[in-house]
Amino acid sequence: MPTYSYACTECDNKFDIVQSFSDDTLTVCPACSGKLRKLFNSVGIVFKGSGFYRTDSRGGGSSTVSEPAKKSESTSASSASPASSTTSSSSTAAAS
Repeated sequence: MPTYSYACTECDNKFDIVQSFSDDTLTVCPACSGKLRKLFNSVGIVFKGSGFYRTDSRGGGSSTVSEPAKKSESTSASSASPASSTTSSSSTAAAS
C-alpha cells in the first residue's frame, strides 16, 4: 500500500500515512481539526537506460549476439552447397 504525506494549512503539522488506493483522502488535521492538503514528493526510484521496458528484452538484444553466428552459418552453408551439388551431379553422371 502506498504512503501519502499530508500537511495542515493551519498548524503546519506534517505526517505520513499508509492508505489503500480505495481509501478516501484525509481532509481534517488530527492535531487541530484544520484543513489538510496532500503533499507530492519526488519519485523515489527512476528507471533509466535500457533493460527496464518490455520491448528492451525482445529481439533487439538477442539478435545482435546471434547475428555473427548466423553469418558464419550462412557462409559455411553456401560453401557446402556447391560441393554437395558437384557430388550429386557427378554421381548422376556416373549412374547414366
